[in-house]
Amino acid sequence: MNIKKMVKLSFILIGLLVLLIFFANSIILYQLKENNLSKNSISKLVSMQENMNSLVKDILNTHSIEELNLIKKSFFSYEKEFEHIKESFFENNENDVIDFFINDIHEYPIVKTNLELLYNNEKEIEKAFAYMFTIQQEKIELHTLFNAHYPTESKIRNTLEKQILETKNIMLIKDLGDIKYYSKEMLFQHQNQEYFDKWLNEIKLLEKLHPSVDYASYYAIAQQVGGYILDIKELEKQENILQSEIYAIVNDNQKINTLIEEEIDYYSGKFIDTINLLVLLLLGLTIGFIVILAYKVNKNVALSVDEIEQKVDEGLQEIKHLNKEIEETQKEVIFTMGAIGESRSKETGNHVKRVAQYSKLLALHYGLSSKEAHMLKLASPMHDIGKVAIADAILNKPGRFDAHERTIMETHAKLGYDMLKHSQRALLKMAAIISYEHHEKWDGTGYPQGKKGEDIHIYGRITALADVFDALGSDRCYKKAWDDEKIFALFKEERGKHFDPKLVDIFFEHLHEFLKIRDTFKDN
Repeated sequence: MNIKKMVKLSFILIGLLVLLIFFANSIILYQLKENNLSKNSISKLVSMQENMNSLVKDILNTHSIEELNLIKKSFFSYEKEFEHIKESFFENNENDVIDFFINDIHEYPIVKTNLELLYNNEKEIEKAFAYMFTIQQEKIELHTLFNAHYPTESKIRNTLEKQILETKNIMLIKDLGDIKYYSKEMLFQHQNQEYFDKWLNEIKLLEKLHPSVDYASYYAIAQQVGGYILDIKELEKQENILQSEIYAIVNDNQKINTLIEEEIDYYSGKFIDTINLLVLLLLGLTIGFIVILAYKVNKNVALSVDEIEQKVDEGLQEIKHLNKEIEETQKEVIFTMGAIGESRSKETGNHVKRVAQYSKLLALHYGLSSKEAHMLKLASPMHDIGKVAIADAILNKPGRFDAHERTIMETHAKLGYDMLKHSQRALLKMAAIISYEHHEKWDGTGYPQGKKGEDIHIYGRITALADVFDALGSDRCYKKAWDDEKIFALFKEERGKHFDPKLVDIFFEHLHEFLKIRDTFKDN
């Protein structure tokens, strides 16, 4: 083959490999977005089902038909929302171009199987709710009837008591006392058939001993109110059995939810590793073609030295361009992953940009090299990547966290570290340290390790100050932005407590530079 044709063909192949590398990196960005949407949809399904579980339990505490109907209305609302999310989830499941190469995360067998179990459990909860609703409705109706007829029973009994006391017959008075005792035990204590029979038998016995008084009306009302109590006790037995079944479903759902989250995290990590390996393979092939091309050109005497130098220079320029594009794409992937962590907690994209710029500025004035400061700027957007594993219900709660919620929220630092710690890339190693230590405090009161002073890595100390400065000056779902004077007062107060005192001094010495960054990257 003519060397010129070989060179032309080689450059065509190199161009194709470059396109493949761009395509692979585009898949990463696209699939990260798809996986995040899937995870959000699954989280919404789980949240709706937890609300439905809660309403099934709340039925037991209702005391009126009105309360019961309100719960029913709320349950049907959650049920409708659950079905809507489920339907929209599968409407968006139509295959796109990327799906011909890589399945969506919810299509993996284990995730799909657990989702089906979640859907089946939702149907079981619907059945349990319908049955529990019917039982509680009957109980309320029986309680209403009991409350309506019990005063009549009490009134008739008091009338009988008055008539019997007038006889001054000790035996009759004693039998009357037995009736009062068994009525109380039946209606308010034991509430069983044994005491019901004893109560009715005592009425019959008193009727024989004292036939001059009409006991028929009292016997009838006693049968009525006693029957209501027995029916209520039977319904409560059915409720207890059903409640055990519901708790079993709820426990099963909790296990399924945990499995789904674990599998999504596993497949997301595996997907990214696979694509990165593919990019490296394509890059190796590209470099291989360049080397072979250079070797062929060097051996071919038909080409002049100038032609060889020209072709090699073109190849080197292509490699430099390719490496630059790969580096820029990797930076974009890292920034996007950081933005995903922030977007789940309703943060703006400019938050991570500002934190990145603040971190670089602090690093330079602290004395880190320009290269290290630049890497810190690239890695700091990943400080809250662990938030992708925190449930939306906690992450976006508008009020204060309770102790349990705060414990869960504080795990995001360790979760982010675990996601990144295995990477051999210097940039991701730096991001792992930042994720793990940016909530540590200078006086040792931070988390998750309780480190203090210079035991906290400088990357964590820098990012902590940058993150807090931006967070305090920004609106959040649970607070309004602070004014500058309030922020500055806090920084002075927390010098040597929360923050490295040297970094606080740097902040105030170069305050105009930080404010300029804030103005440059304002939220819309």
